[in-house]
Amino acid sequence: MAEDLVRNRKAFHDYHMIDTWEAGIALLGTEVKSLRNGRGNLQDAFVDVISGELWLKQSNITPYEFGTYANHDPLRPRKLLLHSEEIRRITSKVDRKGLTIIPLAIYLNARGKIKIKIALAEGKSRSDKREALKEREAKREMERIRKGSRE
Repeated sequence: MAEDLVRNRKAFHDYHMIDTWEAGIALLGTEVKSLRNGRGNLQDAFVDVISGELWLKQSNITPYEFGTYANHDPLRPRKLLLHSEEIRRITSKVDRKGLTIIPLAIYLNARGKIKIKIALAEGKSRSDKREALKEREAKREMERIRKGSRE
């Protein structure tokens, strides 16, 4: 029963997903309120490894509209919370294969905690993107034909 607060819609268009993980994320109070209002963006966001820790960078969480002078910086780096063994496993795959880590979604889990879904991904080439687009269009056309034959 996870409720998505923010999704990275371009991720599946631009990358092949290899593996995914759920991580906690260190947020400020006004960031939580802003995310619950659906005021976040993961479009250009990525995950960076800095001294053995994972950090979410370039994710835009709009400042909370009822916040005071202590409102947060919208583009500040946010620490991702994972077990050290998981971090080691992820970073070894990124270093060895030249892959990248991208955020897919920020959501509320069943216990009401804000979590982030990250993925180990490999970039798609232009031809792969075109091929995926052709497949999607063909699938839609088949559905239209199938629906038309039922009526």
